[in-house]
Amino acid sequence: MTGSRLRQAFLSRLDDAGQLLALFDLLPDVSFFMKDRQGRFIALNQRGCDYCGIAAERDALGKTDRDFFPIARAEDYMADDQAVMKSGTPIYNRVEPAPEMAGSPRLVVTSKIPLRSTSGRIIGVAGFSRQVEQVKRAPSVQSKLAKAIEHLHRNYHEALPTTALARMAGLSVSQFERTFRKAFGTSPRQYLLRVRVEAACRQLAETDDTIAGIAVECGFYDHAHFTRAFTSVMGLSPSRYRTEQQNPGTKRRAR
Repeated sequence: MTGSRLRQAFLSRLDDAGQLLALFDLLPDVSFFMKDRQGRFIALNQRGCDYCGIAAERDALGKTDRDFFPIARAEDYMADDQAVMKSGTPIYNRVEPAPEMAGSPRLVVTSKIPLRSTSGRIIGVAGFSRQVEQVKRAPSVQSKLAKAIEHLHRNYHEALPTTALARMAGLSVSQFERTFRKAFGTSPRQYLLRVRVEAACRQLAETDDTIAGIAVECGFYDHAHFTRAFTSVMGLSPSRYRTEQQNPGTKRRAR
C-alpha cells in the first residue's frame, strides 16, 4: 500500500473529525476556521472565538463574518473566501488587519485553502492566521512591511506619503507599492483610506463627536471628502451609519 493510500485508509476510519479540530484549541496564537460555500462557520478554534467576541464555537456555527466584524472588513474576508473557492487557488501569507475592533493597529498573516468533497467538488474553505509580531524576524515580505504598516495604523490621522512608508520598509516607492499590492491586494493609499474609515466607524458608533470633527481627526480633508470616502467604502453615509449603530432597531439587513 502506498503512503497516500495508507493515509486515506487511516483517516477514513476516524470516528469524528472533531478530535483533530480540537488540536487547534491548543495553539493560542493561531486562529483557525472552516466555512461552507455560503461563508457560514463550520469550525472555529478558541482564538477564532476570541476574535469574534464569543465564548464558544457553538455561538459561531451557521453564522458568517458579517455577524461579528465591521461591514467593510467582513466583506473583504468573504471576498477572499469566495475567490479561493471559485478559483481553487489557495491564498498564502496574506497580510491584513486583525479581525478585531475597527481601528485596531494589529495585523495578521492569513492563509486559506479550498476544501474538496470526496468527488473533488469544492465545498468550502479553511484557513488560519497568526499575528504579524510572530513572524517579524523572518526575512520575508511580512517583515519588510510590518514596520510601515504598524506606523500607518497608529498614525492614520497624519499625512502619510507613500515615499515615507516605503522608506520605513527599506524599499523604493515602486518596490513598496508592488510588494504592498501583492501582500494586501490593494494600493497603500486605498488601504490607508480603509483604515481611516474603520477608525471613523468606531468614533461614529461610540461618541457624540460631530461628523466634521471626526473627519478631521481621522485624517480627511473636510466633511465633504470624508462623506464621499466613507460612503464609497461602507455603502452608506456617516450619519446613516451612526444612526444604525446607535439605534439598532434602524439597522438594515446585512448585505
